[in-house]
Amino acid sequence: MFSFFNFLLTSFLSMKIKRYIYNVNIPFFKYQGTGNDFVMIDNRKDEFPLEDQQRIAAICDRRFGVGADGVIVLQNHNTADFVMHYFNADGQLGSFCGNGGRCVVAFAKHLGIIDKQTNFAAFDGFHDATVSGNIVSLSMRDVDHVQKYPTYTFLDTGSPHHVEFVKDTKNLDARTQGALIAHNDTYGDEGTNVNFVAVIKDRHIQVRTFERGVENETLSCGTGVTAAALAAFSTGKVTNNNIEVHTLGGDLTVSFTPSGKGFSNIVLTGPTELVFSGTLEL
Repeated sequence: MFSFFNFLLTSFLSMKIKRYIYNVNIPFFKYQGTGNDFVMIDNRKDEFPLEDQQRIAAICDRRFGVGADGVIVLQNHNTADFVMHYFNADGQLGSFCGNGGRCVVAFAKHLGIIDKQTNFAAFDGFHDATVSGNIVSLSMRDVDHVQKYPTYTFLDTGSPHHVEFVKDTKNLDARTQGALIAHNDTYGDEGTNVNFVAVIKDRHIQVRTFERGVENETLSCGTGVTAAALAAFSTGKVTNNNIEVHTLGGDLTVSFTPSGKGFSNIVLTGPTELVFSGTLEL
């Protein structure tokens, strides 16, 4: 564990001090996983300016840039197949992104780095994943405990998530209600992601998510649907440990093993798609 975080510290420090060459053309690839979309950068040659938050935010701008919920930069790693750095749409380095993790695995396969399975490094540790066609199954970090409160549940699935259960998600203003919660007195400036969940039947739930960093509702959130499924099981609203999750952008499956007060063997499964590619002029 120490060696992994030591690697991350070294990597992030190098972002600050490395002198990047500008006026270069860098290929990008736009991927989406159930509507959660990302600009992928192959940075194995260390040409992309990781420290430039303004530039990353401009890339994500849906009117003046490529448009995305975030930027994912793939780099070499000493022991894993690669390392994933995820940046929110505001340009800031983010925590782990589940759908982004699935998409970067598909991207790594497209680049020829991996074939049908992989182990890669990310913000929250190492992840295993398998690829079958356009379907990627991603192992998520274990969840040690779930915090249950009278009106909501809180847990960390690689990113922090506030989960509220509602009767219906269709007529919900997730952007407005989520914004009120994400940076309230409980969560402060750092904020949290906010999920509104409706149970359809025992192994089917609907989820809508407001994501911090994007500061808006997204069509899907991988760590969010994982948190929603675990919260539903933990609070007794479902009894199945293989849950179909329906989002605005499509369907995902979350499977897991209850373990003490938490969960292990958590796997997020769903489709990925290469939407288009192009070149960034930096």
